[in-house]
Amino acid sequence: MANILLTNKCVRACPYCFAGQEMAQASAFLSWENVVYLADFLLASAHSRVSLLGGEPTLHPQFTDILVYLLERGFTVTVFTSGIMSKTALTELAAHVAALPPERLNFVCNLNNPAQTDTLKSETHKLHDFLAALGPRTMPAFNIYRSDFDIGFIFELVARFAMKKRLRLGIAHPIPGAANEAITVADIGAVIERLCSFRAAFEQSRVRPSFDCGFPLCRITDAELGWLVRLTGRADFKCTPAIDITPDMQVYCCFPLSSLNRRSIYDFDSFNAVVAYYRSLQERIRGDIAGIYAECGACVHRAERTCAGGGVCQLVNRLTNENPARLRTIENEHQACLPQ
Repeated sequence: MANILLTNKCVRACPYCFAGQEMAQASAFLSWENVVYLADFLLASAHSRVSLLGGEPTLHPQFTDILVYLLERGFTVTVFTSGIMSKTALTELAAHVAALPPERLNFVCNLNNPAQTDTLKSETHKLHDFLAALGPRTMPAFNIYRSDFDIGFIFELVARFAMKKRLRLGIAHPIPGAANEAITVADIGAVIERLCSFRAAFEQSRVRPSFDCGFPLCRITDAELGWLVRLTGRADFKCTPAIDITPDMQVYCCFPLSSLNRRSIYDFDSFNAVVAYYRSLQERIRGDIAGIYAECGACVHRAERTCAGGGVCQLVNRLTNENPARLRTIENEHQACLPQ
């Protein structure tokens, strides 16, 4: 799925922000001309699902117009948001989407625990207003950046605002070449153990955990895995290219890797070519480092593709720290794969 960044402006300054490098750029908004270009580009590639991101995408002065345009073009849209917006913007948004079937438009709301992450009371009030208006269309999401994280507050929000009963969980990865609060490879076992300590809350609320990249299968016990599969019906531990497109039409493979082989969308004649290019880059990196642990190279789960051996950004972070020359070589070698 294509992730379209409507702006690099944000309303928060999360300590783990994996988009920090993008947010540090001069403020920008995706132009209407580029919205139309991307819609044509994606539909010509038979891709009719898009995600709208930022920063905070609702800060775009034409956010609702862009959303309505994409829906009218036949796209299924997911909006990644903090839920923090003005009452005027929220009222306009809610009025436009009220009659839409839920499968056409949904939201993923990134939640921070106010007891563990600095949060203004005004932000909490705006979040609650957003959930009161759009809770049933909204999936909660949580980025784990400390091993003593507490997600108990999310189950309360799900019940109070009738949110979707699926919790998207991500590990905040170190950004190669930058500084952010993140989970190290050594912390992952403790993170999984902590997550499973909320088993009773998951079961009582019937909320299903959903894993973003970075969770390795080998650090989950058979008992924990059995519980996860029983609760969710499946458990994926993979890492695939998440193609992000910036307001200035640059493209890269996910926020933590925004400085790695960053290209222009105009370098490609289809979105399929973009995906193939970054999938090939990931495979080249994994050819040098099989996974985040020494045993990943001989792991049957990795060989059977039931586990990716950790996120590619974790591998790039290791190369950046241990062998930056090799990383540059991989980048240069991959340059030859760019369509001419």
